[in-house]
This record gives sequence, structure tokens and C-alpha cells, in this order.
Amino acid sequence: MDSQQLPLIQRIDSIHQVALQDWNACVGPDHPFLSHEFFSCMEDSGTACPRTGWQPCHLLLRREDRLRAIAPLFIKLHSEGEFVFDYSWAAAYERMGGAYYPKLQSAVPYTPVPGPRYLIHPDEADPVQARQWLRQAQLSLADSLRVSSLHVTFCNLPEYTEGLQGNWLPRLGIQFHFDNPGYANFEDFLGQLSARKRKAISKERRCARESRLHLEALSGTDIREEHVDVLYRCYQDTCSRKWGRAALTREFFLLLAERMADRVVLMLASREGRYLAAALNVRGSQSLFGRNWGALEEIPYLHFELCYYQAIDYAIQHRLQRVEAGAQGFHKVARGYLPRLTYSLHWIAERSFRGLLAQVLEQERAEMICQRQALEEEHSPYRKG
Repeated sequence: MDSQQLPLIQRIDSIHQVALQDWNACVGPDHPFLSHEFFSCMEDSGTACPRTGWQPCHLLLRREDRLRAIAPLFIKLHSEGEFVFDYSWAAAYERMGGAYYPKLQSAVPYTPVPGPRYLIHPDEADPVQARQWLRQAQLSLADSLRVSSLHVTFCNLPEYTEGLQGNWLPRLGIQFHFDNPGYANFEDFLGQLSARKRKAISKERRCARESRLHLEALSGTDIREEHVDVLYRCYQDTCSRKWGRAALTREFFLLLAERMADRVVLMLASREGRYLAAALNVRGSQSLFGRNWGALEEIPYLHFELCYYQAIDYAIQHRLQRVEAGAQGFHKVARGYLPRLTYSLHWIAERSFRGLLAQVLEQERAEMICQRQALEEEHSPYRKG
């Protein structure tokens, strides 16, 4: 190949070293969590920055002085906020005498949303080649930094398939998504369920309504600081009960409501003017992504109503193709959210450890496939046929 056609790979240590419009041109409208605005909220709020163990080292591919592709990347000093868990890998690696951290991580911090991890400009003539150049640049960086490993988590299926051709270890997970084939309204959706599941959902929604709750979905300039404070208090309550520490800061939520106001959909529940619960969603061009939730009062079925049924209602009304409700919680299946496989790729520097891990992941992949099949065939709420 002519040397003049070879791309320039640039490494940056802050999202602000790239113009917003140049970065977003490579992202497109379908993936709000990969946008310049979202990464800047993470970085500027101190949520994902060197101080918290997330050192940005994004890779940019330029050709003819134009940005043509991006690989979001971080140097990680821990495994927090990734949702593809490798804590047992780290413990085993260190028992063998190695240092697992630092490592390289291609991911969206604290956000387990599937999507591309190699962001290609729509004018790029050869996306496959561009991804290959970025992969090679990632591996070269891993080698130069002498890190233990490189992880590309929640990537899309084409990237996963391409990675199988190299020394990457494939890993599967499961999330739960609601697919909207074009329902006219929520009753239309209920009509596709078995009688037992339809009655169960109707009962749960009725119980929530009988609690005299006022439910609303706010977006854009309708979201005020008082609403963000309610969301943050609810989020803190959830964290204190589940994880013990809130990773996302109040400043993060404020920046999100400021910089991505048109994409944030904030579901709120109140009674007599007092807010009791909040659920944060982010909207893409085709999907609604459920994120953080919390409640300041224990109300039966409120979680299901605010996080799942209100999201389905919103997606149907706005003609969105799906709602992605994230990982964990098999209870989502009974409420219309079916299991979907997620994909990750892992490169391990140490050969013997890579060989051991390959055997473990082979068994895990088989289990994930069987688990997904069983959930969909045996527990799906939809009518057979």
C-alpha cells in the first residue's frame, strides 16, 4: 500500500482534544452513550477520570487530516463500572504472580449498553480495514504499556465476529430488551401476551395506580435542577442498598441534563406534589435505554411500573424499535423483556493464563446460549406461535 494512504493513529488523554462535531460524526444518532457529550459528562464531573482509575487514552484514526474512526479506550486501575465481571480473573492472575492492573478497557464507563466500540465515519470507504487498524493500534499500545490485558466489552456482533479471527477470547452475556414491532398502544402489547401474564401485568399496573401516584416523563427544558436532585437522591438510595457506594456524582447528572437534555427521558413518580421515585432513561434514534432508578418510599410494583411499563409505553408512543433494560433480573422476562446475547472480546498477554481462560470461557459461552434459549422458550410471556 502507498505510504501516503496509511492512516495516522493519534492517542489523546481527554475527550476535549477532539471537536464535538468531529467525534459525533463518527458516532451517529443511534448511540447516545458514545457521544462526545456523554463522555464529557463522565470526564468533567470527575466520574471517569485518572483520579477515579479511568485514564482516557482514546485512539483516533486520521487520513488526509480528517478524522475517520475512533476507538474509545481507558487505562483502568480496577474493574469497577464495567459490568462484564473479571474480578475472579484478576485474583487468579495475581495468584500466579502477575499484576492484573493496570489494564486497557474499551467501554463506556458505568454504562452496560451494547454498541460499536470502533466508531467509523460514514464516509469511510473501508470500515473493516479501519477497525483492523484500530485493533492493531490497541494491541501495540497494550504491548508498549506492558499491561496484562485488553478488554472490548459490549461490542456489536460484526466486531465480535472479526475479533474471533485473532487472539481475542470471546465472551457472551445476557441482557433484556423489549422489541416493538409497531404496537398501536400498551393494550396492543398486552394482547400479544398469554392470558396469565396479561392479567399479572394488569394487576401490577392497577396496584401502582391505586397508590395515588402521579407519573410523568420529562425531557429537554422541562427537566429542572430540583428534578435532578430527586434523581440523585433516589440513585444514592439504590446504591446504599445494593453496592454501598455511589459512583455517579450529582455533577454528572446535572451535566447530563444540561448537555443531553433532548435525549434524557426522566420518569418521575409523585404523590400530592412530593416526588417519591425516579428512573433515568436516555433516548437514541431507535431505542430507549433504561439506566438508573431509585425510590424514597417502598410502594408495591412501583419499580416495574416506572422502569418497565412506562418505558414500553413511551417507546410505543414515540415509535421506537426497542427498550434496552440492561443486565441482570430474570423478572424482566415476565414483563415483556426478552433475553438477548451481548458480546465481549478479551486479549490476555500471558499465554498460559490465556489458555486456561479460553477453556473457562468456552464452557461459559455454552451456558449463556442454553440459558438464553431456556428463558425465551420456557418463560416468555408472549403467546406461542
